[in-house]
Amino acid sequence: MNKEEILNEIKTEALENHVPIIEDDSLEYIENILKEEKPNKMLEVGTAVGYSAICFSKYLSGDNAKIKTIEIKENMYKKAIDNITKMELNDKIEVILADGTEYMKEIPDTEQYDIVFIDAAKGQYLVYLEQAIRLTRVGGIIIADNMLYRGRTLSDYNEHKHRTATNRLRKYLEIMKEDERLNSELIMVGDGLAISKIIKK
Repeated sequence: MNKEEILNEIKTEALENHVPIIEDDSLEYIENILKEEKPNKMLEVGTAVGYSAICFSKYLSGDNAKIKTIEIKENMYKKAIDNITKMELNDKIEVILADGTEYMKEIPDTEQYDIVFIDAAKGQYLVYLEQAIRLTRVGGIIIADNMLYRGRTLSDYNEHKHRTATNRLRKYLEIMKEDERLNSELIMVGDGLAISKIIKK
């Protein structure tokens, strides 16, 4: 089986098992950013089965280029390692088993990333954003997926079940527009992508 067939198998299995992976439209949009930016160091919050990290890895550029990706669930972490091994990408993708909200805080300021991709617990997006701003170099880009949250974020949604996450995503949108360190836009592809370029620290 070639690499493309293995990747398709990873994607199919994830969808069959209702594992949330990046939507095709969103992936295509991000891949265009990566083609232009040619990142050397990427940080991903929310590995799942490793599908997005595998897709992103082909756009890494330069010596010792790497994606560090953080996953909180042990079963997902193990599956991601298995998939990354099948794709022979262990030298390009490092999977960390940890709570992203805690792990990101432990990363030193000196460890600056070209791209930070956020696709984890929606209720923690404000923590991820704060840390991503700290850990992304000037000129680097923060990308957050699922900002529309299936239409809840930009509607008058106020049901109890998803209220906290929805309100925090709304706050994220406010911050990215108002924070003078960021030049941001909300892209209406997939479930919504927030793209924020760091323009100053």
